[in-house]
Amino acid sequence: MANARHEMIRKLIETHDVSTQEMLRDLLAQNGFSVTQATISRDIRQLRLRKRRTASGLSCYAKAPAAPAAPANLLTDVVVKIDYAINIVAVNCHAGSAPAACAVLDRMQLPDVVGTIAGDDTIFILTRSEISAKQLITLLESQIWG
Repeated sequence: MANARHEMIRKLIETHDVSTQEMLRDLLAQNGFSVTQATISRDIRQLRLRKRRTASGLSCYAKAPAAPAAPANLLTDVVVKIDYAINIVAVNCHAGSAPAACAVLDRMQLPDVVGTIAGDDTIFILTRSEISAKQLITLLESQIWG
């Protein structure tokens, strides 16, 4: 049953802008899969789904690429979501992995980055402007998720 559900989830995120677990649960129900929020959460983890910003600016689930770029190997495994507010980019990671991911980002010598700071599961990247933050997100998403 899980394999069929996982295949349906893959199809749904390719054909819909699925931005929440509730939306995914509703779409699954419309396709004959009645599941709990806990099951959805587990499926997202097992499928290694990530949130990516769409062209319209909505943050939606997407599958991770099969073959990430060399410097992004660790980032592909640990980064869950990337977002920004004004000139600060927030990179959410799996618990305990932000310091290592931050070290990778620092070595990438990203353009217009003033500095970085990492907690347990979140990295803040200070950029020179809001435009720089948007450009950085585009760059990171392309290098991490293809």
